[in-house]
Amino acid sequence: MPGPSPSTDWWAQRAPSAGAAVLATGTLSVGIDLAGYAVLSRVALGLACAAWLVLAADFTLRLLPAGTRGRAYARVPGLVDTMATAALITVAATAVLGAGFSAAGSQATAAALLVLAVLLWPVPLAIPAQDGERRRPGTVFARCTATQGLAVLGATLAAAESAAWLAHAALVLFWLGLVLYVLALARFDVRQVAEGRGDHWLAGGALAISALAGARLISADSAHLYLWNVDDRGILRHVTVVLLVLTLACCAVLLAAELLRPRPRTDIRRWATVFTWAKTAAAALAVAAALDVSWLDGLGEVLLWVAVAAWLGGTAWTAASARARVVPGRVRSRARR
Repeated sequence: MPGPSPSTDWWAQRAPSAGAAVLATGTLSVGIDLAGYAVLSRVALGLACAAWLVLAADFTLRLLPAGTRGRAYARVPGLVDTMATAALITVAATAVLGAGFSAAGSQATAAALLVLAVLLWPVPLAIPAQDGERRRPGTVFARCTATQGLAVLGATLAAAESAAWLAHAALVLFWLGLVLYVLALARFDVRQVAEGRGDHWLAGGALAISALAGARLISADSAHLYLWNVDDRGILRHVTVVLLVLTLACCAVLLAAELLRPRPRTDIRRWATVFTWAKTAAAALAVAAALDVSWLDGLGEVLLWVAVAAWLGGTAWTAASARARVVPGRVRSRARR
């Protein structure tokens, strides 16, 4: 039975990072909207949508042939894990796009993206790891990221549509996401903090999207809906604050490790780092609004512009890398040698 084609194998190695680029761009749109820059947010949302469509089309065209060779693909070491991670990152990216559309006032589109993300979520979530108990890189946090992405979009739509049932469903996903984070942390290879090429930052990104989900759940409550009683609201507030503090502490540790052990070689996995900066900024801005903590606005905006700078750098590198693959280098003739 023939094995996977080289192009499919190449794509499988890079699919999670490509999805992280879409996730980072969509997250940047949400953060910019929270900061009050509506026009710039719509531009970022448009770029994220275009990238999402290209990713979905390319993903489908490359992997459809795999359906006829499923057993051969399943036997390739690590390939199933990689593709499951890519699918989970795509779920998170879809949910973030939905949050962007909701902020833009298109609730129907946001609801459609929520349905799509929910349909895509269970299968990769349930796929067991092929590598058993072996310690894993930052992509181990993809399950938490995808689940909390659904919680963010569910809570956002619940507030926009005054749907109490959706808010309660989002709350269940929020707690499930925290459980998945703890399980992922137990399998995370801590050596990645000093050696990782970018995706180890998902350890902080998963915390940040959890804090954002908590802030959205708090903001979804109102006198009309009355989602949470005093005790529930108090627990949500405390957990959300703790998550934001842990996010900032985690990012500080990861940044210190990068400064002490520089990794100058650019890698596509750096898109996970961009996502973490953008999501941390969005979380700080959302918590500031939900809990009325004014000084967090300033911190969130500073982090947002750091994320914008990181996104511009990542985009420039990605464009240059793509151009280098498309434009062939100079070929020297050996005829007279």
